Amino acid sequence: MSAVLAAALLVTVAALVGTAVQRRDHSLFVGWPPLFAQWEPHVGPGTPAALVVAVAVVAYGPLLAARLSWRPLLCAAWGATTAWTFSLALVDGWQRGIAGRLTTTNEYLTVIGRFHDIPATLRDFTDHIVSQSPAPWPAHIAGHPPGATLTFVLLDRIGLGGGGWAGMWCVTVGSTAAAAVLVTVRALAGETLARRVVPFLVLAPAAVWVGASADGYFAAVATWAVAFLALAVTGSRPRATGLVAGLLFGLTAYLSYGLVLYAVIAGAVLLLGSRRLRPLPWVVAGAAVVPVVFTLLGFDWWEAYRLLVTRYYQGVGGVRPYGYWVWANLACTVLIVGPATVAGLRRAGAVRGGVGRCPRLPAAEPRLALLALAALLALLAADLSGMSKAETERIWLPFAMWLLPAGALLPRPRAWLAAQAALALLLNHLLLTGW
Repeated sequence: MSAVLAAALLVTVAALVGTAVQRRDHSLFVGWPPLFAQWEPHVGPGTPAALVVAVAVVAYGPLLAARLSWRPLLCAAWGATTAWTFSLALVDGWQRGIAGRLTTTNEYLTVIGRFHDIPATLRDFTDHIVSQSPAPWPAHIAGHPPGATLTFVLLDRIGLGGGGWAGMWCVTVGSTAAAAVLVTVRALAGETLARRVVPFLVLAPAAVWVGASADGYFAAVATWAVAFLALAVTGSRPRATGLVAGLLFGLTAYLSYGLVLYAVIAGAVLLLGSRRLRPLPWVVAGAAVVPVVFTLLGFDWWEAYRLLVTRYYQGVGGVRPYGYWVWANLACTVLIVGPATVAGLRRAGAVRGGVGRCPRLPAAEPRLALLALAALLALLAADLSGMSKAETERIWLPFAMWLLPAGALLPRPRAWLAAQAALALLLNHLLLTGW
């Protein structure tokens, strides 16, 4: 409980200090520090559904997670996560909560028409990253490799154009991250512990930002890369699963530059795997495919990242104070993972620290703790880099997905699940978030 109280104090201080800084010099560029949001109490068509999902998961989630057979449980987890995410998004209404999210000035759908010749656009992509370049890309397009925008270009090409389809894609695909985490935990730490993880993944406050932001989609791709790697290193069809893991890791790097830090989480998976070397050639081969394709089409990842750093400091990233955001980002993280995760991470630290002194400790818990702490390490590296000042409630969704299972280390899950649901409902009904 002390960890939860400390986290609550961190959020409170971040809000008070952030409000003072924003009123003084408007250097934070957020409406409700530390979140990119504004105060707007409201209800919407998703409110009744969100309440029903929350009550049902708190009341029956742990029991069903323990009793359902594994494959139906995975489907149920995805379905419940999708329902939770959609209902929270629809608290803001269809247009404001889903269909309009990816059509605003800085979002991906605004440049679909510039990709009519995809190879030519990729060859010239880096020419439009910095602000002084001809026809500079909007912020989110400039801030990500072209794989992110190409996703929505290809959806448009197959007839699923517009903000509605894009928002549905992000929510539906993003919600599969829960299943990916479960597959990973089961492979590395056993099915019993994976079942305890289920309701904490379903009722994650992070769902407020998965619906509907592209970062929810990025999180799903990245978590599935880890899931297939976990299957590969534990001996489940190592060639096929290793190849798929590599392909997804390669795609992940072309969706978001910052997700190269997933190498830390991948390293933890390799450490936990019993057959860590056998699938590695297949993982490496798969990981080379996407970079080779983009490079042959004329896109230089390294040059693009160098130009992105310039663009970042040309915009609000160069104004937002590092001295505030380096710790206020962590307050954002508290809000997306919730009190149960904070308490679980405290317990995870104790589990990892005490494993050598406590031979009776179940082997599964230290393995889950290592996975969560690896994700925390990657997140802290992103924080210290200074390239994630603000808006981390969506940017760090891929890392947050691996922190959420720490809630399974806690006793009395229903009380903690209720706290998770209450936080998500309060955030979504009191604030109008940017995503």
